[in-house]
Amino acid sequence: MSTEERSKRWFPLESNPNVMNDYIRRMGVPDDCEYEFCDVYSTEDWALDMVLRPVLAVIMLFPIKAHTEEFAKGQQERIVKGGQYVSPNVYFMKQTVGNACGTVGILHALGNVKDAIKFREGSFLDTFFKSTRGKTPEEIAAILEEDDELEENHTSAAQEGQSDQLEHVDDPINTHFVCFTTVDDKLYELDGRKAFPINHGLSSDDLVLENACNIINGYMQRDEGEIRFTIVALAKKQEY
Repeated sequence: MSTEERSKRWFPLESNPNVMNDYIRRMGVPDDCEYEFCDVYSTEDWALDMVLRPVLAVIMLFPIKAHTEEFAKGQQERIVKGGQYVSPNVYFMKQTVGNACGTVGILHALGNVKDAIKFREGSFLDTFFKSTRGKTPEEIAAILEEDDELEENHTSAAQEGQSDQLEHVDDPINTHFVCFTTVDDKLYELDGRKAFPINHGLSSDDLVLENACNIINGYMQRDEGEIRFTIVALAKKQEY
């Protein structure tokens, strides 16, 4: 969710695993999939131990403030100056629709799961990823912006959560979703508002949650006292 001016705006998605799981099932994740979104209640060990493994991706919601924007600007300048390696296997898209960051975060998570999740044949996710593989982040964003089916699904998901308390789509929102996942043994931060993925160094499929939470701790430390952080993980489904 961004405060930037954009050509189209959606109602924001809530950081709620139940809403997100219903959303991805409508888009093409099978009902019997072994993975689903779950809450991560803290970055401390006791909370991480509650999450079943493997974890495929982590999505964080955080508040956008002047100092977070300044940090992101400095981070980009350092990377542009010093360079970084980004695997060609990273699926990354820009965000051009206002308040679509929840959907973009979910697509970043699902787009980098390799073969762990098989989407239903002919579903939105199956068609979307087949048609956008190999395209530039800007081209993928343009395809998303024009996709009426996705907009309808996003709207339905947004209305299921508390976010439907907003009276108008143009009501100001100052929180934003980003995704963390491991691709080719590197942890990447995927944020559709940024110019490129952020390579956070060596990682593994077994340490996605721990390594992502190390980066999230940095966000929290830069915003001490702020309580509007939430974390969800795309992880092995709990059996009840």
